[in-house]
Amino acid sequence: MPGWLTGVLIAAGVVLASWVLLILLARLLPPGLARDLARFLPDCVITVKRLRTDPRVPRGAKLAVVFAGLWVLSPVDLIPEFLPVIGPLDDVVVVALALRYAARRVPPDVLHDAWPGNPGLLDRLIGRRGEKSPDTDTSGA
Repeated sequence: MPGWLTGVLIAAGVVLASWVLLILLARLLPPGLARDLARFLPDCVITVKRLRTDPRVPRGAKLAVVFAGLWVLSPVDLIPEFLPVIGPLDDVVVVALALRYAARRVPPDVLHDAWPGNPGLLDRLIGRRGEKSPDTDTSGA
């Protein structure tokens, strides 16, 4: 086997082993914000798959979430993934923008049904954190 092929196989094995290690370590995190952040991108991929096949989701919203899903899965990034902390930042921004766009066009219950993670994180992500529901309005009007 050529030396360069051996090097590529070893590098691929190291990358795969590091992914497995990171997934195992993420599963060991206690419940809370750190665990939610570790699950963010996998939850986004699951949400994209679910929204893409849901007939209640308009075509424009489907296109936005599919674009975000492809962006996350794409090996080409604006910020290289190997940079600590800021590496996945471009993925997070694109997904957040796509989910906010979809959230304005999709009924809230559909979006929450598609999101497998913490509903509070989804609400913060799509900008519903400080909104009041009509039944909790205290304005007196």
